Amino acid sequence: MSFTAELQKHVRIHHAGDAINQYGRYPSYIITNVDLSVGRLLTLLEMLQVYRQLNAADIAERLEVSPRTVRRYISGLQDMGIPVETERGPAGGYRLRRGFKLPPLMLSNDEALVVVIGLLAAQRLGLSASGAVVQGALAKLDRLLPEAQRGQVQAMQDFVSLGLSPVARDHANADTILRLSSAARDGTMVRLRYRSAADEITERLVDPYGVAFQSGHWYLLSWDHLRNALRTFRLDRMLEAEVTTETFERQDDIDVIGTIERTLAELGSGHRCEVLLDLGIEEARGRVSASDATLEASDEGTLLRFRTDDLDWAATYLARLECDLVILRPAELRPALRRLAERLHAASRRPGQHPQQRPDVLA
Repeated sequence: MSFTAELQKHVRIHHAGDAINQYGRYPSYIITNVDLSVGRLLTLLEMLQVYRQLNAADIAERLEVSPRTVRRYISGLQDMGIPVETERGPAGGYRLRRGFKLPPLMLSNDEALVVVIGLLAAQRLGLSASGAVVQGALAKLDRLLPEAQRGQVQAMQDFVSLGLSPVARDHANADTILRLSSAARDGTMVRLRYRSAADEITERLVDPYGVAFQSGHWYLLSWDHLRNALRTFRLDRMLEAEVTTETFERQDDIDVIGTIERTLAELGSGHRCEVLLDLGIEEARGRVSASDATLEASDEGTLLRFRTDDLDWAATYLARLECDLVILRPAELRPALRRLAERLHAASRRPGQHPQQRPDVLA
């Protein structure tokens, strides 16, 4: 049995389209169906390699499980061919067979790059409040890699940068993400104690459908039994998240990331803008992020709808789309476009010095 194969059955990550096309908004990620036991098995194996011998009580305390679950994990490792020996009695416990070592972790250069970038991305997406967790994982990776590949991986860590700009606005609790995604996989209801943006605290019973990173925050998409409707909840506003024993029938056709993007686009305040783009719907989707606005095909092109408090920002946003368009509403958006056009026209006529002739510009 392969740990990698087992993890791939329970983890799915999605990144939205080219971040350049999102015009300053955030890329999107989704994680669903994570099995907590797989992580604990890996931790147990690491512990057995570090300590000469451990008893069931020590392991149970470190993994936060019962001694019975520890015995099940030990059996699982033995079934996978890991030689875990059991010594009975008051001083007994579990240990790896003397002389046994896991073979080096064999990764291609492409695979090693994916692992390193994945760890760095976890920190940028707010999954770790400090770099210690990421550095600890990279150190374990370094111990398992063959000697010839360690230098290459170290070079990646030192000289490969990950923008993902802007980064997460808050730090997500990894245990909460795992708990919610496992409940989504198992079809188990979750009881939330939630603080709203208006600082109102409510208790909700929800059917979790998936967890996603969007617009700088982590969200849960779920059916809210209090409101009797589909709702999104920010993880950083969850005061408690308790998995219940109640089950629900999960809908297989739910687009978690798409639904969250549309919800965020429709939640904006201020002016309601409606613009007709001289673009086909597919080309428009390539230029407009789903979290920025909604798109609808029409006979004349594509209808773009969004809300904003800043019409000057809206004018700049529309100019970046680089297409002919017609402002349907609000009428106040037209003067904002004219002001932008006048500023650009004035800038194009203003004489200036070539950058190479300016002493304050570095080559």
